[in-house]
Amino acid sequence: MSRTNFEELLEAGVHFGHLKRKWNPAMAPYIFMERNGIHILDLHKTVVKIDEAAAAIKQISKSGRKILFVATKKQAKDIVSEILKPTGMPYITERWSGGMLTNFPTVRKAVKKMSSIDKMETDGTFENLSKRERLQISREREKLEKNLGSIADMTRLPAALFVVDVYKEHIAVREAQRLHIPVFGMVDTNSNPNIDFVIPANDDATKSISLIVGIMAKAIQEGAEERKGEKTDKDSSEESVSGVAKKSRRTRARKTGTNETQDTE
Repeated sequence: MSRTNFEELLEAGVHFGHLKRKWNPAMAPYIFMERNGIHILDLHKTVVKIDEAAAAIKQISKSGRKILFVATKKQAKDIVSEILKPTGMPYITERWSGGMLTNFPTVRKAVKKMSSIDKMETDGTFENLSKRERLQISREREKLEKNLGSIADMTRLPAALFVVDVYKEHIAVREAQRLHIPVFGMVDTNSNPNIDFVIPANDDATKSISLIVGIMAKAIQEGAEERKGEKTDKDSSEESVSGVAKKSRRTRARKTGTNETQDTE
């Protein structure tokens, strides 16, 4: 079943591409027509691609792995952070620091630095520093939080990358591809669709970004709920099997007159 429909995409302006003179010929298969010098995307193909991407993201979420979202353009920052916070997925909305994926151990060191500063604030170390030193450390902490706050809990490389505007986030895309990390992305008519999961869409309009990121967030939540449900079913099944085994041992004990009621697990 489709997660979205043609009318929703149309209303959000997902079909509006860039000026014809700015187009990337590789996007030709996803372009429906040209109108007043602007390329119009084929929304029927966009619906299919959205559903493919959402299904794949749902499976990643169901497996318990992380998808890192990257959206540093001004009109996408607040939208992405607001939509993704409830999902628990990491996201980058400030400048992408080169090597964030390919030099991940360095990123982890920065995160540990944040943690050590937090510890200083709670264990009394701050009280022994001068006012100037405290100010410098606090500023350093704020800078780290701004750049890395949302990925502080990401202890290993993400299972996938989702970018809003593959053209702007080309460094992030290149790093992910170098590490063979699947890339999902909103791809406008001026971009190269050379990624794993292409979503042909207007990556400038806030409504378009909100709609598509929202669909991905819903897929993430569905995957997490299914994972939780399966875990509950498994636990219940194991508990049931354990109960049956215990009952069987008690029955044997009554018949033989021996003590087999002790749980041997």
